[in-house]
Amino acid sequence: MSDNKVINFQAKREENIEKKRRSFERICFNNFMGAYSVIESDGYSYPINMVDISKDGLSFNVPWNEKTDTKIKLGEDLKLKFYFTKGSYIPVIVTIRHSALTEGADGVTYMQYGCEFDKSMHSFKAMEQFINFIYAFSEYSVVDNGEMKSLFI
Repeated sequence: MSDNKVINFQAKREENIEKKRRSFERICFNNFMGAYSVIESDGYSYPINMVDISKDGLSFNVPWNEKTDTKIKLGEDLKLKFYFTKGSYIPVIVTIRHSALTEGADGVTYMQYGCEFDKSMHSFKAMEQFINFIYAFSEYSVVDNGEMKSLFI
């Protein structure tokens, strides 16, 4: 007897797009865009490591020392600056929704925070366009395998 298995090509396609999106995010976060968090009560800015971003929120982590660091409370709002050039950024406000200790591939302990965007901020419109670009790039980009083709004839 034959085994009737149905292959869901749409699910596989979406899985591949998600992998490309996360890979592209890493490139953007590590090489192109800086994000700095400003905790207003301290008046102090410190860099964060972006992990993931979506239309609803983002996650980031910070190196964690249990003896000296204080956990950001659930429900607390943070102002984030997403730098696209050395001197200009898009400000957004996020609300902390969850946190967890994680260990990075580098062996360092991190506190990872999951946040929700405050979409009522006017500046979120620009951030939303950036997020849309990441999604579109993930869906429509093609991997360069080195083949030479003339695009302009």
